Amino acid sequence: MDRGKRPGKFLGERHNKIYMDLKDIIREHALPFLPAKSLFRFQGVCRDWKYQISTPFFAHKQSLGFRAISGLFCQTLGDPPLFVSTDLKSCGVPDPSLKFLPVPFDIKSSSNGLLCCQGCTEDKAFYICNPVTQQWTKLPKPNADHGPDPAVVLVFEPSLLNFVADYKLICAFPSADFDDATEFEIYSSKEGSWKISGEICFACRMPMPRSGVHVNGVVYWRAKHGGILAFDLTKDRSRFLQSYFGGSGGLGMMDGKLCTAHASGCSIKVHVLANVHSNTMQMNSNSRMWEEKERILLDNQVFGGDALDPLAVVFANSDVLLIQNGKKFYAYDFKSKETKLLHGVSEHDAKCVAYVNSFVCI
Repeated sequence: MDRGKRPGKFLGERHNKIYMDLKDIIREHALPFLPAKSLFRFQGVCRDWKYQISTPFFAHKQSLGFRAISGLFCQTLGDPPLFVSTDLKSCGVPDPSLKFLPVPFDIKSSSNGLLCCQGCTEDKAFYICNPVTQQWTKLPKPNADHGPDPAVVLVFEPSLLNFVADYKLICAFPSADFDDATEFEIYSSKEGSWKISGEICFACRMPMPRSGVHVNGVVYWRAKHGGILAFDLTKDRSRFLQSYFGGSGGLGMMDGKLCTAHASGCSIKVHVLANVHSNTMQMNSNSRMWEEKERILLDNQVFGGDALDPLAVVFANSDVLLIQNGKKFYAYDFKSKETKLLHGVSEHDAKCVAYVNSFVCI
C-alpha cells in the first residue's frame, strides 16, 4: 500500500529530464530577445552559445523577438553616417559608416533592422542593407523619376513563417503630369519589381523626406507646409490629414496608432490619431481626429540648465522618445519617466532615422 505513495527513483529521473538547466533556459528563451551587439559578445561565453547565435534559425528568432529602438543613424548630406546608440554596451553596429556599401550614399529610411540607402552616383540606385550582418542588395531602377531627394518609407514586418525578409519600399514623388500633385511607386521584394500606383493625391502638400512611418498598413509622411499625407497600401488610396501641431513634431506609433510628438520649450505633447473620419461626423459630436495621449515636462537640468536650441522629437513610440537639442540627443523612457543624454553628437542639419539592432537576413 505504501509503495505506491513514495516517489521512487524512476520518478526522480523523469523529473530531471523535464526541467531544463538555467543555462539552457537562457540560451533557448532569453538570447533571442537581446540586441545584436550583446549577442556578438555572448558568442564568447561557450561553444554552445556561439553555435546557437550563429545559426540562421536563431537570426530569424532574434529578428522576431527584438524590436526595441537601439539608436539613430545620423547623416549630413554627402558625409558618412554616424550612429548614436541608446546603450553603448548593448546596441551598436560593426561599422557605423557602412563602408561595405559599394558607392557613396544617403540613408533614407529604416525598418526593424533594415536600412534603405540611395546611392549618390548618377543612377541614384536604392540599396537595402543590414548594418549588423553587412548584407546588402541593390534594387532595380524605378519606373518613375522620384526627384533629387525622394520621400521613401521602408516597410519590413518580420513574420514567424517567413525566413526571408519580405519588404516594401514606398516612394511619394511629384507628379510629372499634374502640377502640385503627388504620385506613389512601390517596390516589392517578393515580386522583385516596382509598380506605380494609380492613385494621385491633389492635396498640394508635398511629403517631407525621412519623415515617413508605417502604421498598420498605412504609410504617413509629414507635409512640407503642415498636415500629414497618408497612403493606404491595402486600399491603394491616399488622403490628407489635418494636423494642428508644429512642424517640428515627429511621427511614430503608439499603442498601435499613429502618433505625433511636438516639443515646446521643455514640454512635449504626444497626440494619437483617434478618428480619421471626424470631419464627417454630425455637428456637436465629441469625436476628434487627434487625442492627447501624453504630456511630458522634461527636467531642464538634464540639458545643462539651459536648452539653447529648440527641442525636436526625431522618434516616438510607446516605449521611448528620442529628442534632439542642437548637436546632442536625449532619450525619454515612458516607464521610468527619466531622460538621459545619449553618447554621440551630430551636426545641426543632420538627418536622422531610428534603427533596431537586428540579425535579420536579406
